[in-house]
Formats: sequence, C-alpha cells, structure tokens
Amino acid sequence: MGKKTQHCLLLFLCLSGLVHYSAALVFWTSMVEITYVNSSNATVDKYCECGVYGRNSPLEQASGIATLPRGDPKGCGSDPVYNPNSSHLTWIALVKRGNCTFSEKINAAYRQGAAAVVVYNVDGSGNSTSHMAHSDATEIPAIMIGNSQGMEVVNLVKNGTVVELTITVGSPHGPWMDTYWLYFLSIAFFIVTAASISYFVFISASRLYSLNMHRRTERKLKSEATKAIRRLQVRKLKTGDEETKSDSDMCAVCLESYKAGELVTVLTCEHIFHKACIEPWLLERRTCPMCKCDILKALGVEEETKESLSAESPLEVTVITVTGGEPMYEVPLTDPASPDPERLQHRYDNRAFEGDSAAGRR
Repeated sequence: MGKKTQHCLLLFLCLSGLVHYSAALVFWTSMVEITYVNSSNATVDKYCECGVYGRNSPLEQASGIATLPRGDPKGCGSDPVYNPNSSHLTWIALVKRGNCTFSEKINAAYRQGAAAVVVYNVDGSGNSTSHMAHSDATEIPAIMIGNSQGMEVVNLVKNGTVVELTITVGSPHGPWMDTYWLYFLSIAFFIVTAASISYFVFISASRLYSLNMHRRTERKLKSEATKAIRRLQVRKLKTGDEETKSDSDMCAVCLESYKAGELVTVLTCEHIFHKACIEPWLLERRTCPMCKCDILKALGVEEETKESLSAESPLEVTVITVTGGEPMYEVPLTDPASPDPERLQHRYDNRAFEGDSAAGRR
C-alpha cells in the first residue's frame, strides 16, 4: 500500500470518527407556543423557536396547561411537588433551573403525570439557554427556555391565568455551538496544521538534500570529465591528412569541415571532433556525440568517481595507462594544483589542453 493511500485511509478514519462524534452532539431546538386569555377577554397566542430539547429528551410534541411546583419554584424535594388542576387532562411542568439535577426535576414531574417539562433558566440570564443533560430521565420530553420567557408564563399563572403550552420539534443544530466541541476542533486544527507543516518541511528538506547531492555529484563528474579530456589524444591537422581531403568529413558538433592547422580531439571510440567543439560538449554530457560512448567509463574514471563519492575521501595519486596497443597517456588523477610532491613527478602528455587551461586561468 502506497504512502498516499495510507494517508487517505487515515484521514478517512479520522473524519469518520469526527462525524460520528459530531452526530452525538447535534441538538434540536423547540418551537414554543403560549396561548392564554387576557383581562380583556382576548386570546393571546405567542409563538417562537426559543426552546432547546435536552440531550436525553425524546424528540416529541407535547401540549398542556402550564403548572408550577408548589413552594419551591425549582421543583426539588420529595413528592408531591405539583398540584395540577384536575379539570385539565394534560399539563406541563414549568420549573426553574437550580438546586437539584435536571433528572430529579423531570422525574418528579413525570411521577405525578406531567406530559412534558419546561425548564426556564436562572435569573439574570436573559433569553439564553443551554443543552441540558438528564441521562436518568428519558421518559417524557424536556426542553429549556430563557428566563424572560419563563418568568412571563410564571407571572401569568400566579395571577390565575390559564396558560396552555405547546412544544414541537424545531430544527437541528451542529456541534459547533457546543463550547467543548469548539475547543476540540481548535486543538485538532492546530495538530493537523502542525503535522502538515512538519510533513512539508521534511519533504522540502529531503528534496533540498537530494538536490545538493545531485549538484555535488555533477560537480564531481565534471571535474572527472576535465581529467578525462586531458587523457584524450589531440592532433593538429596537416595538409594531406585524410580528414582534410573531403568536405564530407566534418565535425558532428559544429557541422564544419576540417581544415589544415586545426586542432582535433580523438575520442576513445576513434571519432574525431574539433578540440574547441568537443571539450565543452564532453564537460556537460561526457559522451561521444555520434556513438554515445561514455568517455568516463571507457577511461575507467567512472568507477573511481563512484568509489570516491561513497567513501567521502580524496582521490589518491594514481597513474592510469590507457591500453590498446602501446601506452598513449599517463596522467595522475589528483588535482593539478595539489601540493603533493608525487604529483610533481608526473606531467600531462596532452599539452594542448594544458595550454588552453593555463590561458583560461590567465
């Protein structure tokens, strides 16, 4: 399995876990309808999406007469807590938040026959609500509304007004509304971002290292190509030489015919080119333009270069004799500027190349 496939699989598993966890934190709002007859004998009907179903509440519709707990408005304590009006078949407990758990409030109302429970928030909280948890009370619908809406109904009921409450399921909302989920998303974002940055830094560093190694190898090979060029035979063409007799004999680099007095270089494959044309070519490509013969491999320099790069050590003073009949060239592999005393004992047979190098240095 490739790295990209593994990364995609890991990302899919993470996203699957996040989606599953997100679904568990989705909450539902509640539509709340308040209906009563005012002092002018007119029916007042108010409707708003101002409630929130509890985490463990069944998503069901409920309606009934608003009923307050006796004594303590928070609905805590032993039964009986409520005294519902027997003339009404269904009633909904309207209880204030605080003192005991949500589960205790809901169960107390459920045991006395409430159809649902509406919890209004504490004083000073305005119309804010929270996603209440009540894992021990899951039998009847339970919602929370703001303190302002709750106190409005409480005051009506205390004044003897019969208030009918109807709660219906509203719309779902995502986990981004949950504070803890927001913290989790922030931490996850920073972790993923840090991991991504680290990964790209690692990839960039690896590529930069590879690029530097490639450039180093190229410089080394170019240096070795320079040494290999010094071993090649250089001739000065004369009148009557085979190369000057026919216009069909021409340099494959510049496509010009050979003329008497020109310097030509003979490669190991016996192909001939203008010295000024072939040397820049060999420095960049290190192969014959016609037959692609590798001059480094032909002269045995390529193997020595690989050994020196792997061992990370300087080349030793070595004399190579190009065979194939009588020895033609004997040169050291060390840098010409090296102060090694053994280096001074050898000299180049390729005088023409030495002359060009010296002129370039000047």
